Amino acid sequence: MTVIKPKIAVYKFTSCDGCQLAFLNLGNDLLKLTDAVDIIHFAELGMVNPNAKVDIAFIEGSIATPHDLERIKNIRAKAKFLITIGACATAGGIQALRNFADTAEWVAAIYPKPETISYLATSTPISTHVTVDLELWGCPVNGEQILTAIKTLLLKVKPAIKRDSVCLECKRSGNVCVMVTKNIPCMGPVTQTGCGALCPSVGRDCYGCYGPSENPNTDSLSKQFQQQGCSRETIQRRFLFINNQAPAFLKAGMKK
Repeated sequence: MTVIKPKIAVYKFTSCDGCQLAFLNLGNDLLKLTDAVDIIHFAELGMVNPNAKVDIAFIEGSIATPHDLERIKNIRAKAKFLITIGACATAGGIQALRNFADTAEWVAAIYPKPETISYLATSTPISTHVTVDLELWGCPVNGEQILTAIKTLLLKVKPAIKRDSVCLECKRSGNVCVMVTKNIPCMGPVTQTGCGALCPSVGRDCYGCYGPSENPNTDSLSKQFQQQGCSRETIQRRFLFINNQAPAFLKAGMKK
């Protein structure tokens, strides 16, 4: 008897490919996954079928061009469940920093023939344009998150996302707080876990790669940064970085 397996696709938009590499880096686990699902579109893996109807669509990257906007609407129409992976897809990513400047001016300064460049005035998360069923944050996303999401969906259950702060992850790992011992401004108190507290585990501060934690107290952290001697501009840069369009970070970063 022929078993019809769920169909999965991975699509790239404006991004660096890091989250697709998180897929590929799963290695043997990715191969085992193909026993349960059919990956029918994943250009970086060699499968190309961009217009197919799928059960689960993974989206990497932000919407930055008119073509991006057209594609995401087409993908959404053909996908039963749509998951955004990584900072670009969930919060605009690094390229969304251009939202704070004149994009046309930037394009004119970089390209000899700016009139040939097609772009939108802003770089925005996928959820700005279509309904997103699940967001997996990170820069890059954690491969284990991807596997867990797929396995859970195969059981017909919506995946639950941990929104604990990196600080809690540090406590579980026995890390010494870099803000307390080194007076380094760290985004850990307001950033959700997912990386395993990678940077604090080697004595560095958290950069906020995984986006806002649940109920982040950004006002309190901003005051802590001020007490550590950070200027307002430095504090703004901490919040308006990788996940600069995440509402909690955007609000904190835009305060005067």
